[in-house]
Amino acid sequence: MASREELQLLREARAGNAQSQCELGKLYLFGSKSLPQSLATALHWLSRAALQENTSAKLLIGNHIPYEMAKAYPDRHAIENWYREALEHGNDQAGLILAKLILSSGTTVDEKKRSEAIGILETIVDHDIPEAQWLLAELVKNSPHPTPAKNNALKWTARAADAGVLEAQIALIEHAWDNADYDTFLQLAVPVAHSLIQIRQEQENSAPNERSAQLLLRCGQLLLKKGKNHVEEIQPMWEMAARHKNAEAAFLLGLWHARMDEYGNRTSDGASSTSFKKAIRWLTQAGEQGLAKAWYALSLIYQKAEFSQRNMADAQRYLEIAANLGHPRAQYERGLHAWRNRREDESNDILAVYWLQKAVSNGETEAAQVLNRIAIRAKPASWAQTALQFLTRESVSSHPFLAARIELAAVFGLSRPEALLLDIHSADKGHCLLVDIREHYRRSKRKLILIQTGRERQTLSRIGRLFEKVDCGPNGPEGNYRQRQYRLKTLLPAPVPEHPEDTVS
Repeated sequence: MASREELQLLREARAGNAQSQCELGKLYLFGSKSLPQSLATALHWLSRAALQENTSAKLLIGNHIPYEMAKAYPDRHAIENWYREALEHGNDQAGLILAKLILSSGTTVDEKKRSEAIGILETIVDHDIPEAQWLLAELVKNSPHPTPAKNNALKWTARAADAGVLEAQIALIEHAWDNADYDTFLQLAVPVAHSLIQIRQEQENSAPNERSAQLLLRCGQLLLKKGKNHVEEIQPMWEMAARHKNAEAAFLLGLWHARMDEYGNRTSDGASSTSFKKAIRWLTQAGEQGLAKAWYALSLIYQKAEFSQRNMADAQRYLEIAANLGHPRAQYERGLHAWRNRREDESNDILAVYWLQKAVSNGETEAAQVLNRIAIRAKPASWAQTALQFLTRESVSSHPFLAARIELAAVFGLSRPEALLLDIHSADKGHCLLVDIREHYRRSKRKLILIQTGRERQTLSRIGRLFEKVDCGPNGPEGNYRQRQYRLKTLLPAPVPEHPEDTVS
């Protein structure tokens, strides 16, 4: 229960007496025999006094109210001024809070705010305030403009790291990694990694942030290269990083338990005993986070004869997911699988070319070799190029379909029968041109022509629009094959060389 003096002080404070408000706020700031310590209540009374220009109240706020509480105060301009006054009276901690308030004001940090915060921190950075050293180092490092302070960023980071600021330690470790100084990286990172794991063991709810998880991942990778002496350290590091949703760590952990590399080859590195169950758990987690190579590794596990739950349907399903996410090897194998099964479904050759093209574009060299065997590249047909020279504006206007077919042959290297009989609607497969006229011309063979250039794509799309509502068969406006041949011969004033295959069987 409050004493008589405190009750009197409360009445005077409520009446608006600045000195009483300051004294009451001070009591709540530190607590008394009858009044509990309450920073929120202290700020309430001290701020009322400070708004009446009570210097003592301003200094008490600047000296004792923490940043989290100051940040929530509604009058940002007023509270910044109170911390500024405390800084002018020599309170360096008030300068740190002031800099943080300036940086947190508004939705974005503009260059003016950044410069003001840097200026404040530079006045206190040499007074052994590790958090100020770290904040200043981060500000000048991320500043878009070169400043003299940038040269000292690494020095301030090192000082903050020596004082135990974890984020500064991680930044120093990242600097070693970026400069490929892996010995220094391990020297600095291993103790931090061990402390993170220990904190996790002591506090089950604690979890590393993204930068800490990345540190644990890299530390494990480098220790793995060092040899078997560090095997017991690696797994806890990757497990902790993976639990923080680090996909790469989960992927490596999956390979670790499967004792294989990402292409399914057996390795000597890994867990003491192979556990496909654990491997699948971690690889699935990595895959669900969008890591294509994790789905590919899963497909390899489900193909393994030693896996008790071997399932080729699941293996194919995971392979398709990896291919859809852009994994080059998965795309190559997907294309190869489609090509080998073309007898079951003739259109599988189109699917094979699609996936092989994708794999080639992603750098898979084996896919290029297979693609060159099953599809051809567009080469201009000499007969069509010659025929194009005889076409006039009038002939193109009177026979637009025939002119379009000649142009298509000139771009994609079609023979005369192929050009005259091709079903334009079904030929365009997006990534390739399907040439299949066997129904009307028995001696021909089904073939696929790759669409590789913008000109090829534009030509085919334009001609496709011309034939959009046209029947390309013998019952359409172009007539049968003999009629089309006759029209071609009469359209051209000079004889165009023919190939032997161009004659009707």
